[in-house]
Amino acid sequence: MESNYQKLTVRKRWMDLAQEIYSITKKFPGNELYGIISQIRRSAISIPSNIAEWNQRNTKKEHINFLFIAKWSAAELETQIILSQRLWFINIQEESKLLEKIGEILRMLSGLITAIKRPKL
Repeated sequence: MESNYQKLTVRKRWMDLAQEIYSITKKFPGNELYGIISQIRRSAISIPSNIAEWNQRNTKKEHINFLFIAKWSAAELETQIILSQRLWFINIQEESKLLEKIGEILRMLSGLITAIKRPKL
């Protein structure tokens, strides 16, 4: 049975993106396994993991903190995607598609943070 956080659209999108990142990085040069491949995969996994941890916290401050950590990991992933294109590991279309997805999810995270900060009436 899915818990509430597992039903969040933002989490589902990140899970899909993490899966896509794994598929794409399989095509990277083998000598990058412990370099950029590892970094990109860790960043991609960190985001839904922090959303899961966010769900287990009790205070607004803790909730916001873990959502910010997810956002910071997304910023790392953006940088790694851009570098991957500059190194010719992915093409411009793949880069654009991935950056668009990351941007959409970042907006969702920002909206979630804003909603949590809002005082309850």
